[in-house]
Amino acid sequence: MASKPNSTTSPGPEAAAAAATPESSRNNARPARRPRPPRPNYKHIHRFPLPVSVHPLPPLIPHNPLSIVSVLLSYLTYFVSPPHHEVYPAYFDSDTSSVHVTDEKAIRALWEMGFFGKGTLSRSEPSWLEREKKRRGLLGGVTSEEATRQRRSERRELKLERARMERVAIEERLKAEAAARETGVMPADQSSMPAAADGVTTGAAPATEKYSLRKAKEARIQEARQAVAQSEEGGSPGKKAVRFSPVVQAKEFASDSILHIPDSSPPEQDASEEPVLENEEHLQLSNEEAFFLVYGLGALQVFDRKQNRALSSTALLSTFCQHSYFPPRNPSTDLHPDDPFMVSYVVYHHFRSLGWVVRSGVKFGVDYILYNRGPVFSHAEYAVVVLPSYEDPYWSATEERQAQCAQKQARSWWWFHCVNRVQAQVKKTLMVCYVEIPPPASADPTAASEGDIGALLGRYQVREMTIRRWVPNRTRD
Repeated sequence: MASKPNSTTSPGPEAAAAAATPESSRNNARPARRPRPPRPNYKHIHRFPLPVSVHPLPPLIPHNPLSIVSVLLSYLTYFVSPPHHEVYPAYFDSDTSSVHVTDEKAIRALWEMGFFGKGTLSRSEPSWLEREKKRRGLLGGVTSEEATRQRRSERRELKLERARMERVAIEERLKAEAAARETGVMPADQSSMPAAADGVTTGAAPATEKYSLRKAKEARIQEARQAVAQSEEGGSPGKKAVRFSPVVQAKEFASDSILHIPDSSPPEQDASEEPVLENEEHLQLSNEEAFFLVYGLGALQVFDRKQNRALSSTALLSTFCQHSYFPPRNPSTDLHPDDPFMVSYVVYHHFRSLGWVVRSGVKFGVDYILYNRGPVFSHAEYAVVVLPSYEDPYWSATEERQAQCAQKQARSWWWFHCVNRVQAQVKKTLMVCYVEIPPPASADPTAASEGDIGALLGRYQVREMTIRRWVPNRTRD
């Protein structure tokens, strides 16, 4: 059997130069990686899933008498010195319709034990004080924002360098093709290119080598070394530099001006004086998170900032339902079973009870996102959209009620397709939660009283439905 000849392609000028370069010089051209700072021990910091003090019991083995003794000793220890249950203070701000925590101890506890709330001066974790100390030079290292800004600046410059290298290669290729047309000799690397109708090969073929950011970085370092060597030797200036169009130069100049960070070091102080920096950041809780901490866990006590009094669970529920509308409703207005706060809190309580870490999903166009352990361990797995469902016969008794219910739960296919596409791009599974809205308490004789929050929440039901985007290439038989 005749063997098929191997097709060979002559290397380009850049590939030949790279092959001629010694291995030692290429290793020297590679920049040394910066050592990353050690990551915090998140497993130890977030070892408690909720801000609740528990007293674990040892396992009970019936056929082992020692296990019975250990259980009795554990009960005795619990009655002698019960665990201290901490209740953290907070206040309700009617202007922002949210709950704020100002105590530093409470802020760290609520974030580390359950990832509740977000910093008012941070993206998620309340870390403004630490970042401000690093910015002022009180702590070693740089902030994460500055490191991200520097990394993006370097990457943007490397992309411009890669574009410059590709443009140089294309210009050299076009010059070689033009010279080949004039002399009538086909270059070796263009013999395999398809010919046009007039018998002349086109110059629209892409380059044989695709430049990477690593090669662009090595080329920039090599040019810097050559420039330094020429300046030390006092030789002639280097080769002609390739410049971009005025549009690219303007963009590069604008990006450099934006990325330039002025020196904002604090003024010099005496050695005896230590700069005092107060923490100006608060922990902002959503209404669902605050009510879950107050009613579900009993770990939070919310105060009314105007009246300076603690709010009970019933009063807090009424306040949150009133502020779920804009503008807030009159306090004398009766609660409706389909108030936006009630519908969203039922879903929040449902997933928190199942052990999920529930965070706001406004960044992804949904109501909630669900984490298995927390945002510091992995990305969110599910994106939740909350929709009310009016399946009770009460809501279809009259045509007016039917029209109102249809208007509240109406969603277009365009909206649904956009939300599903966004979740597919961020690699999250879209989950639609339908909350069955019960009839009002006045129309249901079996409804519980207004003060019984547990019976009120028990009237709601949650139906979950996951939706995945159908991709023909992945679901083909």
